[in-house]
Amino acid sequence: MSKNFIGLDTEKTQKLAGALNDLLSNYQIFYMNVRGYHWNIKGDNFFELHAKFEELYDDLLLKIDEIAERVLTLGHRPAHAYSTYIEKSEVPERKDVADGKDAVENIVESFAKLIGKQRELLHLAGEADDEGTVALMSDYISQQEKTVWMYRSYLGQ
Repeated sequence: MSKNFIGLDTEKTQKLAGALNDLLSNYQIFYMNVRGYHWNIKGDNFFELHAKFEELYDDLLLKIDEIAERVLTLGHRPAHAYSTYIEKSEVPERKDVADGKDAVENIVESFAKLIGKQRELLHLAGEADDEGTVALMSDYISQQEKTVWMYRSYLGQ
């Protein structure tokens, strides 16, 4: 078994980097969707949702950078082309969403996909003894579960 420069199995880190790049693709599409919601939102809840969407896309941008840097830390290259993101993402691209309820429903759906992918990564990272990725995914999951609860409450669910 060969190890990389941080002492992790190179074969397992290859698999982890692939899963992290998949996650990165989903985050990038989600990020652009939320930017669009922020720019295009209309209606009674404009001020509230405009601010919440900005808060959300700022957080997503930080996570995008952390995920890409984790791929680099594992000794691999992060995906960095929108054609790759669109091809790999299970979060669908959303265009021209101006209704707040539609935007929030899309956000909840997107988080469900991200959380599922992060749980898979948590398992893969555990098998690879990759505490750095485990900690990152664990933090994301616990934060996002609460965020989903709040957005679902907003929707009356």
